Amino acid sequence: MCTVVVLFRPGHAWPLILAANRDEMIDRPWRAPGRHWPDRPRVVAGQDQLAGGTWLGRNDEGVVAGILNRPGSLGPEKGKRSRGELPLAALDRADARAAADALARVDPGAYRTFNMVVADRRSAFWLRRADETDMIESFPMPEGLSMITAHDRNDSASARIRHYLPLFAEATPPDPGAGDWADWRALLASGETAPGAGPREAMFIAPDRGYGTVSSSLVALPANADAGPVWLFAPGFPNPAPFAPVAA
Repeated sequence: MCTVVVLFRPGHAWPLILAANRDEMIDRPWRAPGRHWPDRPRVVAGQDQLAGGTWLGRNDEGVVAGILNRPGSLGPEKGKRSRGELPLAALDRADARAAADALARVDPGAYRTFNMVVADRRSAFWLRRADETDMIESFPMPEGLSMITAHDRNDSASARIRHYLPLFAEATPPDPGAGDWADWRALLASGETAPGAGPREAMFIAPDRGYGTVSSSLVALPANADAGPVWLFAPGFPNPAPFAPVAA
């Protein structure tokens, strides 16, 4: 169960801020974000070396896309394509709205269930295929704070959302221009859980039977496209593992 937190503020100097923890089998090989696809030279993304796709990426036009599993759908399934293809397909588009529209027309039966975030400076979308009988649905994200795990956006059925969404709401928002991400970095590294919840409902999941948090990302898009995006990446535990800028 990965986590994506989105602060969407149209009209702000930094209209899109995104934080993400990737939770995965620890022995599944991957590469840190980079330009790994010769046929997609304008895409910067982490690469899953098992299936060739990505869990989170951006393109040079300012689109950000990330994918998460739904409950009970960890890992590949015989006869299904890798969900890591879907963010790459989104990043082939020049804006988030076009990407969301295109993904909503993808054959849903080709993939296991998923949640997905697609956003740019002007709009943000949450997509889901909630179960094996469902089509792919696309929902505009409202202005403000959104949190997605394996469950629906801001769904209190998720113990992680129930515990952490109020903490992100109370936190000082990042100031990417000043390099200040302190509160969000601390939350990404937190092992706290809601009362009665198991350790896998923490924001950071310590290694548990070969599974845990394998990387963290902090992404910001400025209103001024000429200023360029910010992407800070930390492999493994985001504290003390250092965040470092992803090369443009």
